[in-house]
Amino acid sequence: MLNLISPRIYVVAIIILGIWFSISTTNASPIIKIDGSSTVYPITEAVAEDFQIAKRGAIRVTVGISGTGGGFKKFCRDEIDIVNASRAITKLEMDTCKAAGIHYIEMPIAFDALTIAVNPKNLWSQSITIQELKKIWEPAAQGKISHWNQVNQAWPDKRIKLFGPGADSGTFEYFTEAVVGKPKSSRGDYTASEDDNVLVQGVASDMYALGFFGFAYYIENQKKIRAVAVDGGKGGVLPSAKSVEDGSYQPLSRPIFIYVNAKSTKKPEIKEFIKYYMDNAPALVTEVKYFPLPTEIYHLNIEHLNKQKTGTVFNGQSEIGVQINEVLKRESRF
Repeated sequence: MLNLISPRIYVVAIIILGIWFSISTTNASPIIKIDGSSTVYPITEAVAEDFQIAKRGAIRVTVGISGTGGGFKKFCRDEIDIVNASRAITKLEMDTCKAAGIHYIEMPIAFDALTIAVNPKNLWSQSITIQELKKIWEPAAQGKISHWNQVNQAWPDKRIKLFGPGADSGTFEYFTEAVVGKPKSSRGDYTASEDDNVLVQGVASDMYALGFFGFAYYIENQKKIRAVAVDGGKGGVLPSAKSVEDGSYQPLSRPIFIYVNAKSTKKPEIKEFIKYYMDNAPALVTEVKYFPLPTEIYHLNIEHLNKQKTGTVFNGQSEIGVQINEVLKRESRF
């Protein structure tokens, strides 16, 4: 059948397709590319969904989950516009971005209570100390600490099944520094995933499991898993809005961020998205079960965007134990 069609029709068809493709490409919606932390993902995804609805599809926003470390690798290679980060940028990442000519605007967007979770059938570990967590998770525990009663003699002689974020996760880095004393210093024989939903399902499916992840993933699944009170030296404290705001949930309470490529902010769609993000963050942060910052911080983020204030107030360190009021003080002086 094809050989009956004249070559002229083929030529015309090719020209028409070329014109259509050219028009489609020219009129394609601008794309805002975001990647990074699975902890920050629920906030940014909620903002992205509402923003795209408000813009009636005129601007597309893609949000990936490759972990904070994986996100910063892409960010410093100029592959994405914004990185979601569950910890402050590290010195190595600062140097990598600087070498690549990438300047960034740091924006704290919420507080998280990194949550220690167990199966609801676990009735023995209502509270856990930082020393007990260290005994479980430090590198020396691998091949040695395998049962609950090796951590605390009052606990059962049953094998612990551990679940936690992978090595590219900012939550993993923050947890290991807060608990073990050094970022990324951890036993390796546990089930790791950058997707917190995988970790939740792991804990929910095993009576003797223990895991850690962002508060939002716990609160959305609290019928399947149970939070353990963390004893940082002053008795066990459960993660909650009150314990985060008053600074008593230590040392696992922490600020979480987005970092914006300063070059990308020259694009009107990026500027519009960031302003939408900061205007709507207090409500959406609460909606996805994290803890909003004082409104002054969101206003400061917009001010820093407008004035192109690049860099970080965290000096390339995680700085365990930073409280909400301290973040406000730093951002105000920035």
